Amino acid sequence: MSLIFEKLQTCPDTRARLGRLTSARGSFPTPLFMPVGTQATVKTLEPAEVGAVSEGMILANTYHLWLQPGEEIVAKHGTLHDFMNWNGGLLTDSGGYQVFSLSKIREITEEGVHFRHHRSGRPLFLSPEKSLAIQNRLGSDIAMSFDECPPFDASRAYMEASVERTLRWAKRGRDVHARQDQALFGIVQGGPHKDLRRRSAEGLLQIGFDGYAVGGLSVGESAQERNEALKWTEQFLPEEKPRYLMGVGTPESLLESIARGMDLFDCVHPTRLARHGAAYTEQGRLSVKAAVHADSMEPLDAGCGCKVCRHYTRSYLRHLLKAEEWLGKRLLSYHNLYFLKRLMARARDAIAAGTFDTFRTEFLKRYRQKTDG
Repeated sequence: MSLIFEKLQTCPDTRARLGRLTSARGSFPTPLFMPVGTQATVKTLEPAEVGAVSEGMILANTYHLWLQPGEEIVAKHGTLHDFMNWNGGLLTDSGGYQVFSLSKIREITEEGVHFRHHRSGRPLFLSPEKSLAIQNRLGSDIAMSFDECPPFDASRAYMEASVERTLRWAKRGRDVHARQDQALFGIVQGGPHKDLRRRSAEGLLQIGFDGYAVGGLSVGESAQERNEALKWTEQFLPEEKPRYLMGVGTPESLLESIARGMDLFDCVHPTRLARHGAAYTEQGRLSVKAAVHADSMEPLDAGCGCKVCRHYTRSYLRHLLKAEEWLGKRLLSYHNLYFLKRLMARARDAIAAGTFDTFRTEFLKRYRQKTDG
């Protein structure tokens, strides 16, 4: 068994879906947010802590693990789960996002992508076949097709060529995917172009995948542009397969994307925000470093039940951040991920009760209030 997806319920007023993913590693409710563990670690947190602030599935990055420590060393431990002492589910990105983020040190060809190492400058080459071979050795529960994530504002001609090349790469990756216990997802691209999004989705369905991701978003487009692309693309994705929106993870974007039929999400935002001294709260983002919190005896969020909000004041957390103590970043990372875990649980409960649209509206009204952060 690689992966089973069950759609349990659909919201009567939106496209929100309640579901369940089951793999050899366990069962995971959807909608689901996956903390990002790029280099086999969710920054600042131990695996047991990650288990407490997630539903048990996280993301790791093929490109970075390929460079350090290398898939051979990971495979000596068994799988990536064993290497990082993680008993939950794992999804590995393909390296396709680095084709976007490292655009100054890479060259795209039909065969694959030539990179320069970001530190040493040594030449590197990643192809669809190489990406899947690495992911097979990492042993993740879900592997991703190797794709190009082009800029949202790329020219029409460039985007069209990119979509066709990504479809050819998807077929090549599908042909060499070797692990029976590992699901493989295809990635829909196409930027803002409706016909290209449709062409990409229909082309992937012809190849056949265990799930489908929507890529090329959260790369500089507006929220309205993202929502329009999602609404259009969703209608071409099969109801019986899981849908994964890549790289999206703020409270607002999660709820809006759930409303447009997405099931899985990942983003570095909650932990990156924490390292910069900010926290999610029910009333919006909070800048914990702000002077107003110097003597505050309040928790980060009075309605939150996480251990940080139960045991620490804003005053103490601000002190840690001002003193540049790593504990402050750890505690904020824990809280932010717990906040999203709780938000996803509340969204699932609302879908089950048929009240998701009301829940989304009321939450966003509170969350968008003006705060000091």
